[in-house]
Amino acid sequence: MAGSNGSGAGPLFVIEDLHVSVEGKEILKGVDLVVNRGEVQALMGPNGSGKSTLANALMGHPRYVVTQGRARFRGEDILTLATDERARRGLFLAFQYPIGIPGVVMGNFLRTAVKARRGEDVPVREFRKLLDETMDLLKMDPSFARRYVNEGFSGGEKKRAEVLQMALLRPEMAVLDETDSGLDIDALKTVAEGIDALRGPERGMLVITHYQRLLNYVRPDVVQVLFDGRVVRTGGAELALELEAKGYEWITNEFAPAAAGAEEGAA
Repeated sequence: MAGSNGSGAGPLFVIEDLHVSVEGKEILKGVDLVVNRGEVQALMGPNGSGKSTLANALMGHPRYVVTQGRARFRGEDILTLATDERARRGLFLAFQYPIGIPGVVMGNFLRTAVKARRGEDVPVREFRKLLDETMDLLKMDPSFARRYVNEGFSGGEKKRAEVLQMALLRPEMAVLDETDSGLDIDALKTVAEGIDALRGPERGMLVITHYQRLLNYVRPDVVQVLFDGRVVRTGGAELALELEAKGYEWITNEFAPAAAGAEEGAA
């Protein structure tokens, strides 16, 4: 499945036989996945395979109903926890389509989030220094912090704002849901550099993407392929290159008959 865990402390994040339904329709049909500390995994798959469903279910979106299975973060099953508790534990989700929050200044929003993550107040001067250093690392203009959250942001700015949040919150497990979608090549490179800068021995990342192009800049340790609600292939970075060369048709041709047969057998 996943690569070895260099820390020797057991896997950071383990998903076991996860089934998720949306409005009564089963989308995830038994996902198994392990992410170790220090590991960056890419989750790829065609449209409709369940990638975003997995991300939303892990973070506790009420529309996504877990009907079976577990998701253990540092050994604890997080599926019984409220969304804010999952975030406080150190789980982070970067949205595919971040929403705007008119009237809420980015800097104030970020300070409140850091306070909630730490469980204690953050002095203004300390936070300002942390914010400035982090924005400099991500090559972001300081004026960014004075704007309303995602209001009037370009697609690239929204995605950089997500990476900025991740950098400040320092989650132990980050799920990035198609962070590359809608980005031009310059914005993609900037976002990828930010993600790469946050790699570390104690942090796991699950990078959900439809295309291989992001992985030109963020090299994954493991590539997982999701199809029809299940992980059907696991490999190294070369698997992403194979998908880019062949497209998803070969996955569909190989696994669609089996998926159809399983559904007929369950009927």
